[in-house]
Amino acid sequence: MLPPAPAILPASDAAIAEAARLVASGQPVAMPTETVYGLAADATNAAAVARIYEAKGRPGFNPLIVHVADLAAAKLIGEFDDAALALAKAHWPGPLTLVVPHRADSGIAAIVTAGLPTIALRVPAHPAMQALLAATGKPLAAPSANASGKISATRAEHVTASLGARIALIIDGGPCVRGLESTIVAATGGPLRLLRRGPIEIDAAEDMRGIEAPGQLESHYAPGKPLRLDATEADPSEYHIGFGAIPGDDSLSPTGDLVEAAARLFDLLHKADAAPHPKIAVAPIPGEGLAAAIRDRLKRAAAPR
Repeated sequence: MLPPAPAILPASDAAIAEAARLVASGQPVAMPTETVYGLAADATNAAAVARIYEAKGRPGFNPLIVHVADLAAAKLIGEFDDAALALAKAHWPGPLTLVVPHRADSGIAAIVTAGLPTIALRVPAHPAMQALLAATGKPLAAPSANASGKISATRAEHVTASLGARIALIIDGGPCVRGLESTIVAATGGPLRLLRRGPIEIDAAEDMRGIEAPGQLESHYAPGKPLRLDATEADPSEYHIGFGAIPGDDSLSPTGDLVEAAARLFDLLHKADAAPHPKIAVAPIPGEGLAAAIRDRLKRAAAPR
């Protein structure tokens, strides 16, 4: 039985050892990564992965990203063509997830791929997540550590607010540096396909038609209030998230810095969700690349539910 509230331990050798013990016992634990906090469990243990779905309330058709220590470990799980290898060597460890054909002998629990012949793989850069991978010796399924469809967690306290007693342990590594989920690219033969925009800009055709990877549900990252986009002004009922020259009640970045905006996005959505205002408005986020990734998150957050 899980405790009434999760333990929160600052990242340390002792904390990683405790996290590894829980993972070995089939429990998911919340871990910091460079993107957002992840809910990590042994990807070879179907029951453990099912506890991730249970904790998140996650739709069964939405597959999970598997985190591994390095490219060599990834190649034991997925099949990498030349294009996939080039991307992995250029961007791993880091905030890039590659969807590749799944090896039948990988040992990954079928629940991880949600019935698909492909698998989403990432080599994280965060030292705490790398330490847990080393301590467990297992590939770790690790979607974002928040209730499914809700705002992603970029701080330990966000995990507590979203998941509470559904998990046993949170490793506190401070605020996430990137603050935006990984870019996802499918390398399954033929041209590369961009499945989700993120911190890394990849030259690939955008393809959002299927559920091949996390974050492709139309209503996603959703606060509990109506959200209005491209708001240059707000009425008194709206908590206004500003950007650049539009100050708002608080700003993603007063200077228009997109890296700062991405890192603060989920923090401010949490803040707006907790504010007394019954609605939320967000200023326009012009530009391409990272700006488009931020707009994509906001569009999903604003989608009717």
